[in-house]
Amino acid sequence: MTNPERDPDVLTCEAHVVPGVEIMTPRDVPLGGPRAMGVRRTLPQRGRSLIGAWCFLDHYGPDDVADTGGMKVAPHPHTGLQTVSWLFTGEIEHRDSAGHHAMVRPGEVNLMTAGHGISHSEVSPPTTTTLHGAQLWVALPDAARDTAPTFAHHAPAPITRDGLEARVFLGSLLGETSPVATFTPLLGAELLLDPGTELVLDVDPSYEHGVLVDAGTVTAAGTVVAKDELAYVPPGSATLALRAGADPVRLLLLGGPPFGEAIVMWWNFVGRSHDEVVAFRKEWQAQITPDGLVDGRFGIPVDDPLPPIPAPALPNARLRERR
Repeated sequence: MTNPERDPDVLTCEAHVVPGVEIMTPRDVPLGGPRAMGVRRTLPQRGRSLIGAWCFLDHYGPDDVADTGGMKVAPHPHTGLQTVSWLFTGEIEHRDSAGHHAMVRPGEVNLMTAGHGISHSEVSPPTTTTLHGAQLWVALPDAARDTAPTFAHHAPAPITRDGLEARVFLGSLLGETSPVATFTPLLGAELLLDPGTELVLDVDPSYEHGVLVDAGTVTAAGTVVAKDELAYVPPGSATLALRAGADPVRLLLLGGPPFGEAIVMWWNFVGRSHDEVVAFRKEWQAQITPDGLVDGRFGIPVDDPLPPIPAPALPNARLRERR
């Protein structure tokens, strides 16, 4: 998914740790015009930009496609990151310039590594009437951010226990390990909790964690997290206690060790300096012609009929990198 804002924030992002659980509320961002589908964005925020290497989180739906028109995100570029697509309801068709054409379906993770550069599109097909899910980005560490673009798909088997159903799509949890490769240690899992369920998870104490609540209310590490909120839980504990409220709960559990590198994230690019981002934008714009995309750093998505999305104008100020 692209960042659809025409004037995206200038974000200088640094991994940092603040004692105690933090609750982050989303801001609404439209994907298009007045009737367009909207997303709820909880990462990045001014107070916190990363949870582990997770650097971007859009949460959307359930949306009636008849009202919103569904998802229609035309070809756009990425560098220096991985995209993670996870659906609860509906389907999305993915096409990218590394030659991959795949469907995103509920309970199945699609992970696209942009690395050196990739372009892709995401469109909900006519058969999808309700769309509901999350789109996440993972920042690549400096040693891997120029890697060749790749794509991975995995359908994790459900783990069932009393009052719990879980799917581990990245990393390890509840004795299950995802086969999907990442460039930093990560955790990504969907958990469904029956009302009143209490659960103590064994987690890596070096990880910071994020708990995104999609439905219901949950108490995480002693703090109540309401629907659509994202709770940040700092490193230091080998367990994470969760307790569902009076209604069924669906949540995403994210994690990873503090990233430890400063990044500059603007529009769809993750870089390390102003000059890098300027160069990424220039290379993408050079691929856009009146006749459509021509080949270049970001390639051309396979058999994609949609015209590409031009990059927004850069801000007047330099994009600053802090460490």
